[in-house]
Amino acid sequence: MEADDEVMKVLDTPTRPAPWYRNRFVWVAVILLVVSTGAFVLVSRLGSASGEPTDLRGQIAARMLTVLEEIDPAQHEGHGEHLTGTDSADAPVICGVHVYGFEPADATTLPEVDRVYGFHLCGIAEQQRPWDWAVKLAGPVILGMESDPPTVQVAEATETVGFRDRVRQLFPPEYHEAVFTEALDPEDMLELRRRYDAAAGV
Repeated sequence: MEADDEVMKVLDTPTRPAPWYRNRFVWVAVILLVVSTGAFVLVSRLGSASGEPTDLRGQIAARMLTVLEEIDPAQHEGHGEHLTGTDSADAPVICGVHVYGFEPADATTLPEVDRVYGFHLCGIAEQQRPWDWAVKLAGPVILGMESDPPTVQVAEATETVGFRDRVRQLFPPEYHEAVFTEALDPEDMLELRRRYDAAAGV
């Protein structure tokens, strides 16, 4: 009889649901969420399946990159004197860019953008010349998008105007702090070095 009573106690004891972290369906949902979030971040950064950036800032950066890399090295405003004596006539220009902002600020598509404020760092990829020894072109840059191809203007010191004053002349006040403190993101710098090494064959 005592044994029957024990069996009845066991049968009458309410069963507690398994903790949430032991539920396999919860873990399936968590895994799917992580995977989809990672895919979204990757697509946002790298662009669509066609390779084109999907966000406006990414499209602007891609356009800046194309414009700067298609310019003859000697035509980079303010940099021509640095290229004298190099074998860069046929060497490709490999750039990295950072977008500070654009006008009009409420533009939502690339054709609406009239002006771009940013930073560029380019290397003249002469064959077998390591990055550390490459001729480089760098600094704040402004692209006038109303013409085709866009106009390119770099902010450099002159004989009469210092660099900071030149930046203040060319860039709207809201971009001054960024110009003086921001350059390429680490990931963009790594991508620039990778592309340069491939172009220079090093």
